[in-house]
Amino acid sequence: MKFVSTRKGFEATSAESVFQGLAPDGGLYVPVFSASGGKLDGSSGLNDLRGCEEYVMARLFDDLPEDVRTAAVDRLLSRFPETDPIPLVDADGLKILELFHGKTGAFKDVALSMLPVFMKHAAGGRRVLVLTATSGDTGSAAMQGFAGVEGTEVAVFFPNVGTSKVQRLQMTTPADANVHAIAIRGNFDDAQAAVKRIFADRRINEEAAACGVTLSSANSINTGRLIPQIGYYILAGAKLGWREFDVVVPSGNFGNILAAYYAKMLGAPIRRFVCASNVNDVLARFVKTGVYDPGEKFTITNSPSMDIRRSSNVERLLWLLNDGDSAEVSRLMSDLAQKGRYELRETAKAKLFADFSGGVATPEETEAEMRRMREACGYVLDPHTAVATCVARKLGLDGDGIPVVIAATATPYKFPETCAKAFGEDVLDNPPPSFRDLEKLPVAQNKVVDVDGIDAAVRELFAAK
Repeated sequence: MKFVSTRKGFEATSAESVFQGLAPDGGLYVPVFSASGGKLDGSSGLNDLRGCEEYVMARLFDDLPEDVRTAAVDRLLSRFPETDPIPLVDADGLKILELFHGKTGAFKDVALSMLPVFMKHAAGGRRVLVLTATSGDTGSAAMQGFAGVEGTEVAVFFPNVGTSKVQRLQMTTPADANVHAIAIRGNFDDAQAAVKRIFADRRINEEAAACGVTLSSANSINTGRLIPQIGYYILAGAKLGWREFDVVVPSGNFGNILAAYYAKMLGAPIRRFVCASNVNDVLARFVKTGVYDPGEKFTITNSPSMDIRRSSNVERLLWLLNDGDSAEVSRLMSDLAQKGRYELRETAKAKLFADFSGGVATPEETEAEMRRMREACGYVLDPHTAVATCVARKLGLDGDGIPVVIAATATPYKFPETCAKAFGEDVLDNPPPSFRDLEKLPVAQNKVVDVDGIDAAVRELFAAK
């Protein structure tokens, strides 16, 4: 498999794309492959998570040794329930794809169970410092995924205000020597911008190299994060008997819904992709208008993992919508940097509108949807998944006979404060084992820096080795 960068077309192997994270031109690596040309069906033999992940790996990471791919899938399955690791649950006319049964209770556990295997292979004995910006979930999943992995160091940067108490504890209580959580006085966009700038900063990278360290990423800018997420959308198709379905994804950095788009390219029978946003509605507006305009307004909401205004993975979609025209992607990203916004060409808009829809749920609507779903069928949603079910109903997707798959991105146990407010009582009475003792664990990570102190924090980490 060949990967190319979105901006200047630099080529990389699968391993190189994982090891580098961000491409040298500041763009993202995208796989260059032919769509399947048809929809998967019962003859495919895909009927469980292992088979679906192995199918994706064989198509998109085919130049990785088979034993590496197998080891990655084995590690994923070892960290999820043995029976039905990703259930598809009926709830009031919707199909809830529960992606949250991993160690930290978020969908990111899927890919971050596999990424360390890819990274260790790609590093080939070199030492790696993995930098990660997080709005709450990626950080803890990265720390769990890489904890104790030889030759790797992980630093996650998260907003000092805005994460849930559980999210914060999951990042600040791990005591493994190779994982670090650093709070910033800023938001996710600030952290992500700083991390991407550091990857592109030749001087910092040369300083790291002089210390025998290479910088890489565990965010979904890394192909090793994005590609494994494709498998569970193919699994959803298998669980539905390969019937056509719509998928609704609560979206922040756009990686999860982009994985669904790739799944369709690989044969999953997906009809439409619905981007569900909270009031930080950049993505919902983009898929409706073809104009990406983050604006200046930023709101801390009760769905904090979606409190993002600049979504990295949209750049990969731009490359696809523009038929691999890197010059056009570069133009759009230049407009974003210089003008604060960009607008797609009409041909790209037509492709976007043909496949994508969007909608918004306010914090009040999110809580109301959590109550409504519990009253209707006894199902307790986390606030991010509630944004998705609320948007699905607003758009009338549950009434046209096509199954609606909701990507349930987190367990409600990650957001007890919002659940208590929504329901007026504590309804979370059976926490997963990994959640039960969080508040009893000592805080091992307590560093806080200003946004302009992120560079120095990174330098301290690689210079100390």
